[in-house]
Amino acid sequence: MPTTAHSEASAARVSDRYRWTQLAIGVVCMTMIANLQYGWTFFVPDIQKQFGWNRDAIQWAFTLFVLFETWLVPIEGWFVDKYGPRVVVLFGGVLCAVGWVINSYATTLTMFYVGQVIAGIGAGAVYGTCVGNALKWFPDRRGLAAGITAAGFGAGSALTVAPIQAMIADQGYQAAFYWFGIGQGAIVVVMSLFLLSPKHGQVPPPVVSNTVVQTRRNYAPVEVLRQPIFWLMYFMFVIVGAGGLMVTANLKPIAADLHIDKVPVTLMGVTMAAVTFAATLDRILNGLTRPFFGWVSDKIGRENTMFIAFGMEGIGIYLLYLWGHDPVWFVLLSGFVFFAWGEIYSLFPSTCTDTFGSKFAATNAGLLYTAKGTAALLVPFANTLQQSHGNWDAVFLLAAGANILASFLAIAVLKPWRAGVIAKGQAEIGAVGAAA
Repeated sequence: MPTTAHSEASAARVSDRYRWTQLAIGVVCMTMIANLQYGWTFFVPDIQKQFGWNRDAIQWAFTLFVLFETWLVPIEGWFVDKYGPRVVVLFGGVLCAVGWVINSYATTLTMFYVGQVIAGIGAGAVYGTCVGNALKWFPDRRGLAAGITAAGFGAGSALTVAPIQAMIADQGYQAAFYWFGIGQGAIVVVMSLFLLSPKHGQVPPPVVSNTVVQTRRNYAPVEVLRQPIFWLMYFMFVIVGAGGLMVTANLKPIAADLHIDKVPVTLMGVTMAAVTFAATLDRILNGLTRPFFGWVSDKIGRENTMFIAFGMEGIGIYLLYLWGHDPVWFVLLSGFVFFAWGEIYSLFPSTCTDTFGSKFAATNAGLLYTAKGTAALLVPFANTLQQSHGNWDAVFLLAAGANILASFLAIAVLKPWRAGVIAKGQAEIGAVGAAA
């Protein structure tokens, strides 16, 4: 409507403090949903012990969580782009709490599956909204903003690794599901009340540089799905994401199968059981890598950063395959793997928005984020492969090879292709302007 358009055009530029406050609110929300994914591995052994189900059957609950966390994000993103972030995040916080409360009462696989589906829908609503909002508020520092927001999800569970394990040991996994579910969900609901999307004119324009190429053309979601380069990014996201999700879901089972999960490890004067040490370090590094590589990508370009990070990930997984049987190396290398993996959640959203514009950032980044759900389908396959071989060797080698492939695709295919797509979009804008 004319009135709305006028008010948006005349909106005053907000201060950086205001923008960072919005970013901080999103980070808090992301921190509160982190355990829904990264805490799952601590519940699996106790669930298996109590009910005697096969591990791959239990891990389908994790896969369902990731599927519904990711595949519905484009729909949730559409609501964000149209109605703003507040209502979507509030809705997500409620579902996150309900999902884990259901898990606390579950006595069948079906109940666990239902609980994880509901939790996944809630987590996706929060995740997609907060990342999309960060992309909109910081067009001038998109990689860093997306990275900091995603860091809340990556590192958010680091402080609760020990408390969750302690509650599981003292009161049972049901109590941990119940109380952590309610507490985390309640904080998300409160934080949602303060979230806002930027109005036109409130934020700086996108940065124009030789290393970070950004379009001025805004592609609608339907247009994005017709772009072959979107599907290249999707494929790369899947093959890189699968390895990290496999380790995330199976960190404790892998350590147990290697008979090192309870072996004490001392590093820098700190002593913990190997799996606890690894999980804590992994969460911290998985969080730090997101703003770090997001910042790096703002300086040297998205594809150059992907080449470095994906290559590191492939090497790290291969070394974990070689030396993971040693408790100290297991801790160090799992941390390295998570550091080289977590950056996908800052690099891919920022690359997507650079390529297709910020107007529909939440929806378009959500479409790409569904690749994480597709990657999650490989987690049960990894368990099946492990059971058929009696070890994790084939899983590690496949994951390492996939990351090396993605590394070379980034620099040899994605980089020149994306430059061409953006140039074409700029030409289309110029043609429309000339015609007008």
